[in-house]
Amino acid sequence: MHIPPDWGVFSILLISFLGFWVIFGSIFFGPFLKLLGDRESRLKDLNDRTERLLQEEREAVRERELQLAAIRRDALAHRETERRQAEAEAAKMIDEARAEAHEQLEAVRTGIDRSIDAAQVELDRMAHNLAGELAQRVLGRPVNTGGTLNN
Repeated sequence: MHIPPDWGVFSILLISFLGFWVIFGSIFFGPFLKLLGDRESRLKDLNDRTERLLQEEREAVRERELQLAAIRRDALAHRETERRQAEAEAAKMIDEARAEAHEQLEAVRTGIDRSIDAAQVELDRMAHNLAGELAQRVLGRPVNTGGTLNN
């Protein structure tokens, strides 16, 4: 069985298809495709903006890290300088304390030497007096010792 094409029905179907295509294309398909295109371009713009912001963020982080490293270096240098100054001041104070202690020690030694000399003089005088008194008691008479005896 062979069915010949009916060109009348075929042409009506073709014209109605093209008519619907034009009508639906301008009413539904065109705005929908425009909406999809706008959405795609907006997503692309957002993606580009996101990439740009991420790159800016990476650069900002890198810059912040560099600044922090510089601040840390400066702080370490400042702390080292302060430590050295403190050590120098401590050494100076220790030297001054040593010098003062040495001076005090010398003053005490001088005082002790004077006390020893004074005690030696006193012991010599007392020994001389004691010898004179012993001589007087042993001899039973006054002895002239060239010094002063009180008897």
